[in-house]
Amino acid sequence: MNTISATSAPTIPSLREARAFAGRKHRLFIGGNWVDPAEGQGFATSDPATGEKLGEIPRGSDVDVDRAVAAARKAMEDPAWRDMKPAQRARLMERLADAMESAMDELGVLESLDNGKSLRDARNFDLPHAIATVRYNAGWATKLTGETISLSGPGNWHAFTLKEPVGVVAQIVPWNAPLAMACAKIAPALAAGCAVILKPAEETSLTALRLAEIIAEIGFPDGVFNLITGYGEEVGAALTAHPGVDKVTFTGSTEVGRHILKAAAGNFKRVTLELGGKTPVIIMPDADVSKATMGAAMSIFANAGQICNAGSRLFVHERHFEEVVDGVAKIAEGIKLGGGLDPDTQMGPVISSAQRNRIHDYIDGGLADGASLRTGGKRLERTGNFVPPTVLTGTSAEMAVRREEIFGPVLCAMSFSEDDLDAIAAEANASDYGLGAVVWTSNLSAAHGLARKLKAGTVRVNGGGLDPALPFGGFKQSGWGRENGREGLEAYTETKSVAISY
Repeated sequence: MNTISATSAPTIPSLREARAFAGRKHRLFIGGNWVDPAEGQGFATSDPATGEKLGEIPRGSDVDVDRAVAAARKAMEDPAWRDMKPAQRARLMERLADAMESAMDELGVLESLDNGKSLRDARNFDLPHAIATVRYNAGWATKLTGETISLSGPGNWHAFTLKEPVGVVAQIVPWNAPLAMACAKIAPALAAGCAVILKPAEETSLTALRLAEIIAEIGFPDGVFNLITGYGEEVGAALTAHPGVDKVTFTGSTEVGRHILKAAAGNFKRVTLELGGKTPVIIMPDADVSKATMGAAMSIFANAGQICNAGSRLFVHERHFEEVVDGVAKIAEGIKLGGGLDPDTQMGPVISSAQRNRIHDYIDGGLADGASLRTGGKRLERTGNFVPPTVLTGTSAEMAVRREEIFGPVLCAMSFSEDDLDAIAAEANASDYGLGAVVWTSNLSAAHGLARKLKAGTVRVNGGGLDPALPFGGFKQSGWGRENGREGLEAYTETKSVAISY
């Protein structure tokens, strides 16, 4: 894994600005105004690398949710937003992207401090991706069209469809990529003409609060964007059950996704869920072994494995198994753990001590069940929520470490001897999840064949990446619906059919 250079370290002004922002008094953003939470409470947010308190986050409640929903509903009826031309919505979004670009250094440091990820990743991946997502969706604002339809019944008809905003949208984002995930949800909703209530993860609310400040300066009508920070079981639950919310979109665990489905049933909210994953990485006998080895390591160790699409199950043809596993283990052993602002850090901490303990429980359980440890696995005696990159072999399909989503830097490696694509796909598909899959091969037939046979929402071949234009979502228990691309935008619309006799 590459290290960031010394020149990538935060400038003193950006670090000073980020810490000053984190430590100041924060409020909720509702109806175009900064307001104190109704119950006046807050909770601490801390640097997961050191445990240092960064600031105090407002603790919203169901009263605040009522206020935000009322403000969003008012915005949906206000001609200032309801009748705004698509080109004007697009211009506002482009201004938002420009403002985020101007604040990249501060936003990157805030993300690194609050989440623990390396500044390199925050500054060079998360932020550019977030800004690109806003720009991409801004382009869609002027391209949301229905179609003219020829009817088959008797008579003369002019029939067509319209795309209209779904309405008030509650958006709940996770802690692993806070700003990028917030923009992935906000941008298509705004492009479609919806009003948004964003609820960031309680562990990582700082960049959402800073983003709200930026949005407040852009000129969106009051109530179009609202921000409520707080706990999931309080604010999140109130949003998903609220009768004034027309759609809820959530990224997080499959368990919480089930609760959201039940809560949304009250008024048949539209629901988009991007949930857990247990992504298989398949290295075929004809693969470029060097690239595949590095790709497999990056797929599981990037962001400390805290990625829903992390390649946590590695299937390698027996011809290359030992070479690949040894290579991944050597990469793991060479990764430098540290705080996100250290320019030499290659992997930061996991989000919390609870998450660190959860990951180690999975590792310990796998070893107790008979798995073998190639590298990592030991609890580190150091400050911060650090977990060493870990590689296990000898796992079986029924082991929890191989079956369940861990959300940490833990890889289960298996070999296969078959060249039959059906058998390979069946092994990879033996999971409750179906978010992503990765294939390494130089055989065009194998690439296309596995892409069709794998039960996954996204199949990446030879390192193919993700993009705002590419729909993203999962099969099976990995979620409902798609984000990104045209499908992601149209998920924030309702289709209306119109037939006129003449």
